[in-house]
Amino acid sequence: MSVSLLEDAELQLAVRGLVPEGDAGEALARIVWSVIVEPGDGDAGALIEHRGARDALSLVTGSIGRASPPQWKGRRFEEALARWKPRATREAVLDAVRGAEQVRATLLIPGDDDWPVSVDDLGHHAPILLWVRGDRRALISPPRVAIVGARASSGYGEMMAAEFAGDLAAAGSVVVSGGAYGIDGAAHRAALRAGGSTVAFLAGGVDRAYPQGHRELLRSIADTGAVVSEVPCGTAPTKWRFLARNRLIAAVSDAVVVVEAGWRSGSLNTAGHAAALGRPLGAVPGPVTSATSAGCHRLLREYDARCVTTTAEIRELWGDGAGAVEQTPREDHDRTRVLDALGSRSVLTTAEIGRRSGLSPERIGALLGLLEMDGEVRRDGTGWRRATARSR
Repeated sequence: MSVSLLEDAELQLAVRGLVPEGDAGEALARIVWSVIVEPGDGDAGALIEHRGARDALSLVTGSIGRASPPQWKGRRFEEALARWKPRATREAVLDAVRGAEQVRATLLIPGDDDWPVSVDDLGHHAPILLWVRGDRRALISPPRVAIVGARASSGYGEMMAAEFAGDLAAAGSVVVSGGAYGIDGAAHRAALRAGGSTVAFLAGGVDRAYPQGHRELLRSIADTGAVVSEVPCGTAPTKWRFLARNRLIAAVSDAVVVVEAGWRSGSLNTAGHAAALGRPLGAVPGPVTSATSAGCHRLLREYDARCVTTTAEIRELWGDGAGAVEQTPREDHDRTRVLDALGSRSVLTTAEIGRRSGLSPERIGALLGLLEMDGEVRRDGTGWRRATARSR
């Protein structure tokens, strides 16, 4: 049980290796808690706040008085104990510690110099600890901007995510995302190519590459940024843990930008956490006919998200207007090339616009979507034409 776990000499020695200069007893207690509860368990958070991690753990085993937090009533405490106690095994805790040692993960607990205090805004649902592979300082290096979106993304979405992430990372921002396929992966890769820092929050243990196709990407992120999770090594990602992970992405970031999302995309869950925490929220618009942008349009309409179309506008979310002069010339130049390729009478396909402008189909698709919203072009059947003054 938990008391013997806290007094276990082998566990104490192993934990000292993870926190050589920290409080090994506090760290061990929090490791045990991370093993026995699911992410964001508010009952555990309330109990730890009420009694401290070590006393709360002893309370779970009944070794000290069963004085539950004053706000708990009825069977709530007993139901919580029934969830936690079966998981409090020495083997599970030892596996978590050994798994961290194998991948050279470090442990962060509240009060550490590198602890991202912004996650404390989650209250009783804040993480009990964080496991980190890589540079833990990335979690506290400002500014940190989350770029998230659909797994089943379009070329337009991935291109916009890459442009934004690359520009932000090159200018010193830390790009935060979830390590998934689609928009997340595009953002992480662009930040790495720009020589910047990026952080990936995982729904499983930091020793488990998920998705498997991002094994090398996650290794590269750990080399220059950080791969982070609140669940112990060896833990498998589940649907619930993905949703719980999203609150950390929102909490650790100075702003959250949703690049592309379907009507029911999981990225809207991240956006909801950002809104609840008061984090600035941006959404990238797309063509009104695109199902992969329906979620972004929903955020603009229902969540009071800011419409962002340039890196400078993203920086404005947290009050930094730097870089506007940098970003505008390139974008204006490409917009001009697309407009020059179009006429107001003839209807051109994307392929023909590409042949005339010399731009890639993905870049053209992105610009056409923005130009359509600005009223500069309009869709006509299977092609595009410039909008006349009368049609605007």
